[in-house]
Amino acid sequence: MGRRFYHEQLWPGNRARGRYLLAVYQTRSIRFIRREDLGDWRLKVYGIGTHAPDARPEFVEATLGAARTVLPEGGGAGFVIAHDAKAAGLALIYWWTNENEIHGRFFASPLDDPAALVPNDGTGLACVWEMEVLDFERRAWLEDVLKNNDLDAYLAKRAPDTDI
Repeated sequence: MGRRFYHEQLWPGNRARGRYLLAVYQTRSIRFIRREDLGDWRLKVYGIGTHAPDARPEFVEATLGAARTVLPEGGGAGFVIAHDAKAAGLALIYWWTNENEIHGRFFASPLDDPAALVPNDGTGLACVWEMEVLDFERRAWLEDVLKNNDLDAYLAKRAPDTDI
């Protein structure tokens, strides 16, 4: 079984007060990196940088490696987010299925070993920075694929680069 991460390891120094963590806000850079085809899967690749403007290239590649292991047979469309977060590398793999559903698998790695991704079976869906990409992708899928049946238009769209 893979290495487990516990709250104290991923977010050292934070103390829970009620249901919320006390953390200092830190601007993060959200960047579209490229389109990538993995077999029959057509993916958009995003990076979120915390310690630097961009996600580290080796972490982006590790995220794509994780995607290769979890994307279902048959192909389709989706996107990945390589989030170089405050205390860990977070690899998020999302894909569209059943016309209007998004599915996902998540991985984490220590900052000093970005390729050491292990499945994260926690209940978290996404953080506020990752939701910036999720929101864009949801709106693009709705408009281009569901309303206009144009997968190529969806794949050509990308969330704008931003610092939030």
